[in-house]
Amino acid sequence: MTTAQEQSLQQVAEVITSLQDKPGALLPILHGIQDQLGYIPTDAVPMIAEALNQSRAEIHGVISFYHQFRTTPPGKHTVEICRAEACQAMGSRQLEAHAKEALGVDYHQTTSDRRISLEAVYCLGNCACAPSVRVNDDIVGRVDADKFDKLVEKLKTQTLEVQ
Repeated sequence: MTTAQEQSLQQVAEVITSLQDKPGALLPILHGIQDQLGYIPTDAVPMIAEALNQSRAEIHGVISFYHQFRTTPPGKHTVEICRAEACQAMGSRQLEAHAKEALGVDYHQTTSDRRISLEAVYCLGNCACAPSVRVNDDIVGRVDADKFDKLVEKLKTQTLEVQ
């Protein structure tokens, strides 16, 4: 086990210890681990199960049920495409098909260079400017294939200034 893995598991243990006595502790623990590490490592599942006196299957079931939880490290950047009705009416399905093809990944996956994770989101509150995406913490409206490609190119050069 590498030092980085040991440090990650130490962080997992700290989160578990701080939250395990809370009523309904599982979700707060999972959120706490993901907040600390960006994902929930596979090695965390038995630790959580033991602390909460639950089976590994129960823990895994909760992780896999909620699409917000990741079991692999996220990319450096996260791109979320809105899939709500207003965005769908304005072309988000075509945009998501383009994004998946352009990035070579599906939702909940990360590009092979570990730079971009693609996620679905179900409303960004930007309906008047549909279709919308969120890139990291920035919401961008009226995104078509060309604008998406420009956003991705900006991410590759570490800036985000597409209007």
